[in-house]
Amino acid sequence: MQKNEVYRNHTNIYRILQIQDERALVIDCVKKTMPTWKLISELDRFSLIDEETLFEELGYTIEDINEVEADRKKVMYQRYFNISGIVPFIGCKQRRNEIISAMALESGLSKQTLRSYLCEYLVFQSINALLPRKKKHLTKNLSEDEKNMRWSLNKYFYTHKKNSLRTAYTMMLKEKYCNSDGLLFDKYPSFYQYRYFYRKTRKMQNYYISRNGLTSYQRNNRPCVGDGVHSFANTIGTGMVDSTVCDIYLANEHGQVIGRPILTACVDTFSGICYGYSLGWEGGVYSLREMCHMIITNKADYCKKYGIEIQEDEWDVSVLPFRIVSDQGAEYVGSTFEQLSELGITIVNLPAYRPELKGPVEKFFDTIQSSYKKYLKGYGVIETDYQERGAHDYRKDAILTLDKFSKIVLRCVLHYNGSHVLENYPFTEEMLANGVKPYANAIWNYEKANTCCSGISVSKEKLTLCLLPRTTGRFTRFGLIVNQMRYHNSSYTEKYLTGGEVIVAFDEDSVSNVWLVEEGNYIRFKLIETRYDGKNLNQVRRIKGETRRLISEESKVSLQAEIDLANDIQVVVNDCKSERVPEIKHIRQHRDKEKAKNHTRFAEEVGLHD
Repeated sequence: MQKNEVYRNHTNIYRILQIQDERALVIDCVKKTMPTWKLISELDRFSLIDEETLFEELGYTIEDINEVEADRKKVMYQRYFNISGIVPFIGCKQRRNEIISAMALESGLSKQTLRSYLCEYLVFQSINALLPRKKKHLTKNLSEDEKNMRWSLNKYFYTHKKNSLRTAYTMMLKEKYCNSDGLLFDKYPSFYQYRYFYRKTRKMQNYYISRNGLTSYQRNNRPCVGDGVHSFANTIGTGMVDSTVCDIYLANEHGQVIGRPILTACVDTFSGICYGYSLGWEGGVYSLREMCHMIITNKADYCKKYGIEIQEDEWDVSVLPFRIVSDQGAEYVGSTFEQLSELGITIVNLPAYRPELKGPVEKFFDTIQSSYKKYLKGYGVIETDYQERGAHDYRKDAILTLDKFSKIVLRCVLHYNGSHVLENYPFTEEMLANGVKPYANAIWNYEKANTCCSGISVSKEKLTLCLLPRTTGRFTRFGLIVNQMRYHNSSYTEKYLTGGEVIVAFDEDSVSNVWLVEEGNYIRFKLIETRYDGKNLNQVRRIKGETRRLISEESKVSLQAEIDLANDIQVVVNDCKSERVPEIKHIRQHRDKEKAKNHTRFAEEVGLHD
């Protein structure tokens, strides 16, 4: 047995790449998988074949390198360059994988592509195997009638106007088969010929996109052939975030209808357990902040606030996921949500119109709403005939408050985590052997016990500061200017003098403090203008706006008063005009006389001298 020899046994064909003691490094020439080490004794039943037989079996033809097109030859050499550093280490799996990972980053290719190139080269032991396939250009000459049919289909049928096939046919006859007087020629294609050509050349993807638009195609007609969420979540630590409007109307304590609450939740992709949720009247970033705080809260303590006692293992989740997956909602692609990456969380935004990729959180919403709707009929729950003509006005049934409904939702979440059977969950053999029950919390607890870390631990204070909105602040002599207000920290005297712009986190609900974001740290700055202390940002903006409006309204009055002042002064000056030149000698004596006159006049006015 020698290196590079090829052996065959029935349908299996192996090439010997290396020989070491009693082992041989072989590659499967049929499956073209990565090389593996086998005992030489395992190849005793294999027979030696030559290269020509190998090429014939695999349908491979060696091309003359001198006759290969320049662009294909360039691709071949580039592919060989990408794998040349891997070939010397094919016998060491660990080293081989490290080099493949490094080359994937350097070349911009996937690791699977590099493995494919490497296997092609090793099977045939020739750089020619890396040549890209020739492009086949199939051309078919269309008749004049067929060209007219294709033209009319593109112009009148495959458009957003959605004309019928008969209309497109009629327009073709009008444009191509009529004389200048509009009379039809003696010879023209029949509608049946036109329909046959359409059916023969039709492509459904082109049909849907051209007539209904790309958005409709991606939402309603696009093939859904992926493996779903389990293709990228093979353990706990990946959370899916989404929001939905609950199918129920709520009222306040006075019986006034408020509307439908918004439920925002984060669900673990692997186990299906709910990390945490928020329920309120606002969506967007505010609900996300509430949800994140609920995630890191001890769930047993949280349930006690609602009078519910649970064991720790019933909802043992108090860490943030390593990765958060969301859709293209405005609140999930904004800068505030992306600031979670500062805590070490990877943010993944799904492509538009891919609901199958966020199945766990969609199923969570469906299960939660189904759990309470059947028991709250007649209490504000919306039925399927909602907004139909003549349907019942479900707003009139609203009696539950948000606080009462929150207790119901919490009960439903606890039921979902610990009692809802995950019927289609892909259990592994290890899970079945260990008797893992088909509940979200059971799967979570099992996987948590078998992993070193289930999520990212963070304090409430740091999470709060991380999710605060950011803006640009500016250092000046008068302090740190943020949102047109001045802030101070005694440790930044030098920055007040040198100036510069910085990133600042601020709280919209209170302008008393802001936090300078510096190398992952948050430095507090206090408000200098104490008249705004304790107010929120909207109140401050309203005060400043009212101030500007007041000044703007009085500016005309002030200008008129200044003009009147100038006129009055001019009248006085005109009375003092004289042709006599002022005497400038003996100014001190004249000044003393005038002082004495003033003293005497003052004494008479106040009654000192009767």
